[in-house]
Amino acid sequence: MSKNSPVNLHAVGNVFDEETFFKKTRWRNLIAFWILGLCNNYGYVVMLSAAHDILHHKFGNKDDTQIVVNGTTTGRTCNSVSTGAILLADILPALIIKFTAPFLPFLVHVRLATCVLFSAAGFLIVSLSTTEWLAIMGVVVTSLSSGLGEVTLLSYSNQFSKEVISTWSSGTGGAGVIGALSYAGLAMVLSTEHTLLVMLTVPFLQAITFWGILKHPTHIKIPITKNGIDSQEQIIKVPKKSFRDKISLVPGLLKYMIPLGLVYLFEYFINQGLYELIEFKDIWLDHSDQYRWLQVDYQIGVFISRSSVNLVTINKIWIMSVLQFANVVILLFETIYYYIPNIWIVFALVLWEGLLGGGAYVNTFYRMSTEIPRSDREVSLGIATMADSIGIALAGWLSMPVHNAICKMPQPQRLGV
Repeated sequence: MSKNSPVNLHAVGNVFDEETFFKKTRWRNLIAFWILGLCNNYGYVVMLSAAHDILHHKFGNKDDTQIVVNGTTTGRTCNSVSTGAILLADILPALIIKFTAPFLPFLVHVRLATCVLFSAAGFLIVSLSTTEWLAIMGVVVTSLSSGLGEVTLLSYSNQFSKEVISTWSSGTGGAGVIGALSYAGLAMVLSTEHTLLVMLTVPFLQAITFWGILKHPTHIKIPITKNGIDSQEQIIKVPKKSFRDKISLVPGLLKYMIPLGLVYLFEYFINQGLYELIEFKDIWLDHSDQYRWLQVDYQIGVFISRSSVNLVTINKIWIMSVLQFANVVILLFETIYYYIPNIWIVFALVLWEGLLGGGAYVNTFYRMSTEIPRSDREVSLGIATMADSIGIALAGWLSMPVHNAICKMPQPQRLGV
């Protein structure tokens, strides 16, 4: 450009304004998906322990029993019902939703409104319940909200930058840590019922985030460069797929779903079948505290790995399933023989277990967001959410007989103690 050439200051100003707009929009969407991930999984995380407390304190269920075999006690302190049974109540409704939702019309605003209402209803029902079946119904309603939210928002992420997958996953990981700590903290100063009523702020935050913070695709233009000149076009909507088209995608998704499902099968078998059978006597934590801190330790691992995909990307998810199975073997033998001499070794193993589980989740969906054609991505992401829920449900069924069988075994002396 010559010195005397005129400069279109208005055009230059528009370029800078649009660049600033797109940067702000990008960060708003990244933050929104983090909060949505947190809100979506928060009720699921809290409800396992909250519903258990409601059933125990309101209805007088007994927590721990000494198992008697052939007239003598085994020495083990076990729950009368495995936590795998509680897990099934919290996962099966979500699994049903994940099986059906990808094949139903994608009315995202209607779906999110349903999630918000169901989440609020779950907290209210469990808090105000006067019978056991009503409390369990509250758990089911919360599970439906979580399942519908995951399949919907992961599918909807296709309309945004692939970076939102990482912030969504980080938010779901944060739900584990924040949910466990906030529930424990509030329960120290409030009753279980009042604690759950305070948590009604979470679905309220979910609604504000989705309709107030997130910039929806119909309001966003994407920059397209043609002949060196930046222009703006509306995002093109992908044609709707028929039911048969959606079903035909499933075989090609198995390479993502099977490794992820196996990781979650092994992971939740440990969490719901083995944690409560690991006990170190005469240390600074009693048995109940050991169980709670193992859960927190696990959630920290999940949060770290679900937040890591922008730093470390792993394509071979099957390696994580093999490593998670190794954790099952190590901790299963620990529950039978008590051969690990120090609880800190168990904490390290559980942290590693959480890292593997969270890493498998975020890397699977991140990989799908880069490998699957955009025209198939929305439906594919929704279908793939079945994998972890199927693994969790199988773990719940499997953990119950294993839990009962180990409880009937004599409690061994810990080596080195």
